[in-house]
Amino acid sequence: MRGLSFLKWVDLPPVWLVLFLGLARVQAVRLPIGVMDHPLTDLLSGVLIGGGILLMLVAVVQMRQNHTTFIPHHHAQHIVTNGVFSHTRNPIYLGDAMVLLGLIVQWSAWPSLILVPMFMWVITDRFILEEESWLRADFGAQFSQWSRTTRRWI
Repeated sequence: MRGLSFLKWVDLPPVWLVLFLGLARVQAVRLPIGVMDHPLTDLLSGVLIGGGILLMLVAVVQMRQNHTTFIPHHHAQHIVTNGVFSHTRNPIYLGDAMVLLGLIVQWSAWPSLILVPMFMWVITDRFILEEESWLRADFGAQFSQWSRTTRRWI
């Protein structure tokens, strides 16, 4: 039983993000494709990384203001549909994907671009589907309306 509890706490989005970042970094170092050192790639990676972190922080603040949890595997006390949540139902996970993409660009790990949709699939499968099921059960029509007008990712 203790092992299952440990696995539940290891099965967290930041752990998956670190795993995918590690794969991208290994590819960049061990199988380099060639560095694309250009001010535009630096700008793009900076915007993606900084924007992703900012998006995550804003979402966490909004969730705290609405007295609900941002911790995976926990039911929400309230549904947040305004602010950044009016543009994406999963701004924290989207921020994670932006950070992953930004670091792949920064490292010129172009073959690792395939990891971004793979990461999004893992996050959807491991977290989002369960969370949406809970939100649907707990908030019914409010969740249904929000999900009709707001995309899961972007």
